[in-house]
Amino acid sequence: MSEAPDPSSVRLPGDWVHLDVRANGVRFHAVEPAGTPADRPLVLLLHGFGEFWWSWRHQLTALADAGYRAVAVDLRGYGDTDKPPRGYDGWTLAGDTNGLIRALGHTSATLIGHSDGGLVCWATATLHPRVVDRIVVVASPHPRALRHRALRDRAQRSQFLVPFLRNQLPRLGERQVTRDDAAFIADYFAHRASASWRGTEDYARTVALNRSAMLIPNVAHCSLEYRRWAYRSQFRPDGWRFMELMDQRLHLPVLALRGRDDPYILSDAMADGHRWAAHQTYRQIEGGGHFVHQERPEAVTEAILEFLRSEPEATTDVAVRKTRRIRPERSSWYSPARFAARIRRSRRAPVGR
Repeated sequence: MSEAPDPSSVRLPGDWVHLDVRANGVRFHAVEPAGTPADRPLVLLLHGFGEFWWSWRHQLTALADAGYRAVAVDLRGYGDTDKPPRGYDGWTLAGDTNGLIRALGHTSATLIGHSDGGLVCWATATLHPRVVDRIVVVASPHPRALRHRALRDRAQRSQFLVPFLRNQLPRLGERQVTRDDAAFIADYFAHRASASWRGTEDYARTVALNRSAMLIPNVAHCSLEYRRWAYRSQFRPDGWRFMELMDQRLHLPVLALRGRDDPYILSDAMADGHRWAAHQTYRQIEGGGHFVHQERPEAVTEAILEFLRSEPEATTDVAVRKTRRIRPERSSWYSPARFAARIRRSRRAPVGR
């Protein structure tokens, strides 16, 4: 591409309207189906790494048809949302979601997130429990479960941690992500999507759109800042404090979804979330990979609607708060020195793709 795409290039035409919503000091680009009444229950859809609101195109219309107000947003730093140089830490991202719910005129919402968007769901439900009714996480384990598995499970470490480390160096990561018209994104999708989806026109268009969106000025840097904070904060007091705060047992309904063929986020990491979610339902979708909500949209939408319509399980916790501190098992105890030692060992270990 001779020129960098304009941020407005993600405002794709369709049976939806594009909104600008200001929350937490940032202007967010949001999309919702045209003609949706604002008084319906709000469902906020949060995309994953290297994508933008388009990843929820199937669920947007299906949720609206089912009677919900479905709104998909470009996360901070992506698409046509503002791209501030800071604010990619867990607290700020959770604050973004909290602010978006209120800016859209609601007091609470169901959150649905994929990958990094799912981690924002976990953080918001823990740090701002009063504004979250339920969460659905797709290929996005609880952050404590993911850290534990990345350190203790060699298969999960080789798939997640080692590629994660390659993006830590400033400027080098940005060049890698944007080189050859963001060929990195094509490779990223090719190695994590199911073979059945890779052979479709929908896949080809999706990859092309996400490559273009990654080339929007500053998107590469901002998207990598999510990963840089997640890694570097493990060695700083702010990261220790965040993980300590995330050590809460949620008492709101949680649906965890994973494509059974996902090579990137493995089943044990997703299933482990039950330790931090008293009412977690874990389901694997046949024939799907890391982008299962796009690969098997009908199956994922059916699972989401069934979850939204179900009655919440009764809980013995009568406190107003929706969370409770839990004591981690000895196997999940953490120290920066132990974390660094495991990182060094993982770099020496042979890994697959």
